[in-house]
Amino acid sequence: MTPNGSEPAVSGERAVTVPDDRVLPLTRWVARVIIPFLAAAFLVLYGLPDRTTDLFAWTIRPEMTPIVMGAGYGAGVYFFYRVSTADEWHTVAPVFLGITTFTWFMAVATVLHWENFNHGHHTFFLWVFLYAVTPFLVPGVWALNRRWTTPAERDANAVRLPRAVRVLVGVLGAVLALSAVALFVAPGPMIASWPWTVSPLTARVLAGWFALFGVVNGVVVLDPRWSAARILVQSQLLGFALVLVGVVRVWGNFDPTNPLTWTVVGGMALYLLAIAVLYTWMEGR
Repeated sequence: MTPNGSEPAVSGERAVTVPDDRVLPLTRWVARVIIPFLAAAFLVLYGLPDRTTDLFAWTIRPEMTPIVMGAGYGAGVYFFYRVSTADEWHTVAPVFLGITTFTWFMAVATVLHWENFNHGHHTFFLWVFLYAVTPFLVPGVWALNRRWTTPAERDANAVRLPRAVRVLVGVLGAVLALSAVALFVAPGPMIASWPWTVSPLTARVLAGWFALFGVVNGVVVLDPRWSAARILVQSQLLGFALVLVGVVRVWGNFDPTNPLTWTVVGGMALYLLAIAVLYTWMEGR
């Protein structure tokens, strides 16, 4: 018997496991362990963005950067909660690749900017632990659970995203991911032109969030099922809504004479509107 009670297929003398799209118990437990770390980061960075010197692993100025980070961690809390309760692996699998990319960016940024951290603060040790472990843990869980994925072609009755939407989102994801890599390697242009002040460290951290966003959008191309994108879209709706609320909270951080201010803020607002329309439409099909 397989762990969920189904019979394995038999070929000769070897039992062949039939993929049944299960979420492994290990995957659920990893999600449950990660949630408190993300929730704590959300509360500090989003709730108290002006107190990072006292409460976080390093001092972040101005407040918009911790707000963006906090919004991302808040969306992460929702996502990993859904992982811990999901019945089908394909509904959460694509996001793991984006999170893997993000954790690699954070690990490298930590090494490159070691001197910027509050080495005596307990949150510094939590940060180092988190980004020493998760770059291996997250892809390891993905690889282990991936063998149980049911291919999309076997799900004949599934609602599918239109091809044009998948291509558009995939191209956007690829552009963002490549741009994030370029900005991480050479953050100078971002430091010089970004709508609010960023340091080399915060520029690279923001590039990590862009990379996460780009990779998860790019992966949508690989699975046409709406069920494979639903939780991703829900997480993005939450994350972008939190960021835009944050923009209103700390508008003083922005340079309104900088054209990139309106490009970035307007782009986020348009993207939030677009995915809200997409979500409503797909749920009604």
